[in-house]
Amino acid sequence: MNKRSFLALLPATTASVFLPTAFAQTDVPLPQVDGEVRRVDAAQGRMTLRHGDIPNLDMGAMTMVFRVRDPALLKEVKAGDKVRFTAQMVDGQLTVMSLTVAH
Repeated sequence: MNKRSFLALLPATTASVFLPTAFAQTDVPLPQVDGEVRRVDAAQGRMTLRHGDIPNLDMGAMTMVFRVRDPALLKEVKAGDKVRFTAQMVDGQLTVMSLTVAH
């Protein structure tokens, strides 16, 4: 059961009691994920990635749009580049936290 499923089962008052401690961010490093850049949208600070599983987000392999934490990351890549990246949910949006071109 993932976090969303668990929280859906709890009454709103219970979820607010458990949320801060049960699902607090830890200092565990984010997993590196292999991907391929499909599109770069520098004007919007976003990129489309075809990626493998992202375990910390409970997300399987797919293609989707991510916001980037640092817009400078978009200058380092172009469509077709193979990359390794980390992603995290930030303010309700899937966000690329780090990105390197795979060689």
